[in-house]
Amino acid sequence: MVLRFRPRLPRRQRMKNRTLLTWFSLGHFANDWPICALWLIVPTAGIAMDLSPAEVGLLFTIFSVGGALAYLPAGIVADHVSNRGRLLVATFCWVSVGYVLASMAPGFWSLALLLAIAGMGDAAWHPIAAGVLTRENKERRAHVLGIHAIGGSLAEVLSPLAVGFLLAWVDWRTALVISVLPTVLIGICFIWVVRAVPNVEKKTVSTQSLIGLLNSWRRGNGLRMALMICLYNMALMALLSMIPLYLADAHQFGPKAAGITFSAMLILGALAQPWIGKLSDSIGRRPVVVAGNITAALASAVIIFQPPLWIMITGMIIAVACMSAIRAAVLAGAVDHTDHSEGTTLGLAFALMDGVGALGAVLAGVAAGFSWPHMFALAATFSLGAAALGYVTIFTRRTASATP
Repeated sequence: MVLRFRPRLPRRQRMKNRTLLTWFSLGHFANDWPICALWLIVPTAGIAMDLSPAEVGLLFTIFSVGGALAYLPAGIVADHVSNRGRLLVATFCWVSVGYVLASMAPGFWSLALLLAIAGMGDAAWHPIAAGVLTRENKERRAHVLGIHAIGGSLAEVLSPLAVGFLLAWVDWRTALVISVLPTVLIGICFIWVVRAVPNVEKKTVSTQSLIGLLNSWRRGNGLRMALMICLYNMALMALLSMIPLYLADAHQFGPKAAGITFSAMLILGALAQPWIGKLSDSIGRRPVVVAGNITAALASAVIIFQPPLWIMITGMIIAVACMSAIRAAVLAGAVDHTDHSEGTTLGLAFALMDGVGALGAVLAGVAAGFSWPHMFALAATFSLGAAALGYVTIFTRRTASATP
C-alpha cells in the first residue's frame, strides 16, 4: 500500500477544521435525537393504538420513505448554492416544528404522514453536512464521515435510553415534544456556527450532468453498489425497528429495560465508526464492508435458534454494532464512485438507504407476524446479500494521506 504525504496545514486552519467537525457532530446529534427517540416512541404508540407488528413496521417504513424523498433534492441544492450554512440552520427549524405537530396526530395515518414530513428535515441535514465534509476532506472521507457519525450514533444510544425512562412517567405524545429540546438548543447555536462553513461557487443545476450522475448508478458496478447499499440498510432497519418490540413481546421488557438494552446495542458501533472509517481509508472499503456484513449475518443467525437470553442479546449487540460501524465506509464508497457532486451523491445514497432500505422494517414486521426466528432469519439474509454484493463490487478510493 502506498501512502501519499502532504504538508501539514497551518495550526489555525487545523483548529478551525476540528472545531467545525465537532460542531457538525453536535448538529448531527441534535437533529437525530428526536428521530432516534422514535425507536421506542413508535412501538409505545403502537401499543397505545393497538397496532400489529406489521403496522408498527409500516410506520417506520413510511417515516423513512418520507425522509428519503428529501435526501436527493437537499444534496442537489447543497452542490449548487454558495452559502450552505443557511440550509443547515433550516433543518433544525423543520425538525423542531415537525415533531411537535406529529405529537398531536389523532390516528395512524395522520401520525405516519406527519412523521414522514418531520423526518424530511433531519434527512436534509445529512447530504448537506456530509457533502461539506467530504468536499473539504477528499483523502480521508470515511474518517471524517465516521467522526460526523458519532453525533448521530450517540443520539441513537442516549435518546432511546432517555426516552425509555421518560415513557415511564409521561405518554408518548409528551415524550415526543420533550425530545425536540436538544434540536432547538443546538439549532440556536448554529446561527453563529454556520458562519465558519466555507462558501463555494454558486452553480446552476445542469440536467445533463444530473442525468449522467444518475446513469452511473444504473448499470454495472454502480448498480451493484446501489443494491448493496439497499440490502445493507434493510438488514439494519429490520433489526432496529423490531428489537424493542421483540424485547417487549417475547421477554416482557418494560420501557426502561428496553431503552437500556437498546442503547447498549448501539454504543459499540458508535464508538467504532471513526476507527473503522479510518481503517477503510487505509486498507480499502471492500474488506471492511464484507467483514461487517458477514459478522452481522452470523450474529443474527444465532438468534434464530432461540438460545438463552444473554446469548441472544449478545448476538443483537454484535449484529447492530457491526452494521453501524461500517456505515461511514459504505457512504465513503458511494462518494468515491463518482468523486464529484458530493452532496448529490450522498443524497442518492441516503435515499437508497432510507427509501428502498426502509422496506426492511415493514418486511421484518411481516416476518415477525409468523415468528420472531423468521424475523432474525430475514435480517441475516439481507446481511449476507449485502456481503455478497460488496465482494463483487469494485470500490474506487483515494489512498490515505499521511502527515509526517
